[in-house]
Amino acid sequence: MTGSAEEADRRALRRFGLYIALALLAALPGIWIRFSGVPLAPVAAMGLLGIAILSAGFLLSWGAEAAEEHIAQGLAMAVLALITVLPEYAVDIYYAFQAGRHPASDYGQYAAANMTGANRLLIGVAWPLIALLYRARSGRRAVALRPANAIEIVFLALPSLYAFVVVGKGSLSLLDTVVLGGMFAAYLWRVGRLQKAKADEDAQEDADEAEVGPAAALEVLPKAQQIAVMAALTMAAALIILAVAGPFAESLIAAGKALGIDRFLLIQWVGPLASEAAELVIVVLFTLSLRPTAALSALISDKINQWTLLVGMIPLVYSLAAHHTLALTLDARQHAEFFLTAAQSLFAVGLLLRLRLSVKSGLILLALFTTQLCLGYTFRHDAGRSLFALNGMAWLYLGLTAPLLVWNRAYLAAPLRFGLLARPLSPSQPND
Repeated sequence: MTGSAEEADRRALRRFGLYIALALLAALPGIWIRFSGVPLAPVAAMGLLGIAILSAGFLLSWGAEAAEEHIAQGLAMAVLALITVLPEYAVDIYYAFQAGRHPASDYGQYAAANMTGANRLLIGVAWPLIALLYRARSGRRAVALRPANAIEIVFLALPSLYAFVVVGKGSLSLLDTVVLGGMFAAYLWRVGRLQKAKADEDAQEDADEAEVGPAAALEVLPKAQQIAVMAALTMAAALIILAVAGPFAESLIAAGKALGIDRFLLIQWVGPLASEAAELVIVVLFTLSLRPTAALSALISDKINQWTLLVGMIPLVYSLAAHHTLALTLDARQHAEFFLTAAQSLFAVGLLLRLRLSVKSGLILLALFTTQLCLGYTFRHDAGRSLFALNGMAWLYLGLTAPLLVWNRAYLAAPLRFGLLARPLSPSQPND
């Protein structure tokens, strides 16, 4: 029996090594484009560079998944979310840097497009996907969160509310960098303070399940070797991202021009799909292995770090590139996109107050996202109607949020106390 188990472990390790090799091979054409200087059709370049970004995302995801076993669960979800969206950060930082170097260009718009698209895709598509997959896999009509997930809900609410300050002043400045960066630091500090015993208790259900994903094969290795593999995966992914992020960002612009597609829309939706697909695969595996709480927690953490750290880094990089303190002024389109993203985030917070995401809530999120996507495409050549549609959808989200908060008012106080003040949730606090 022991021999059979050891052979299975060896097969798993060999299979994981094959996955790593395939990911590295898939990244080679993108790296070749970066260093060869050979001209390539914009759409082909976008595809090959996007595959390289996706490959780096998988390497990061596998490394972060393995690291989850060595730190407290709440902090693990936060770190997992942060690491797996580094490709998204790289693309947005590139656009922000170019905007600072060329203030009269459209790069500022592209930075806003990439950031708002990534944020809205998470809530509008990824969250519903988890709820629907779990329904199909288990027959249950909701993904239940743990009491400790009140931390994520609170720290999603805070930047969502602050986003309306940004909308009100119409710009992103270094003040926003400080405030949003502080929120992210507070979030990491809060999840890191969860008592280990409590974290172990909350994670017991997941501990009873078999680990998912290729990185589970690393569990049989000594800890030092696991850390070495994780470091190697992260380093390889970082080098790939550094090599291809800029060319990929430029290829999106060139492909939009070549195809006659609105470049703002192409960057808003295609870029995030390439940079976040790897994490989506991981959370789908979590869900299919009946670990939907871990999947949804990772996605909420992803949203938090994008809504704080990513947004906060844009004015910082913008100012560094310009060599002086400079606020990124939001034009009419950026303003509407930011307003819509903030409204969607606040509505999502309201849906999570009962510490659950039901299939009904997921379908509502998906329907609203699909509606705004269709409106954006329909009015892509009419700036006036496009702005009216974006602002109209934002007000619709807010109009739905108000009665939702009133309906769930009994659920507001306990998550706030636990999320910010570490006071225990009442045993009677419903979470189903």
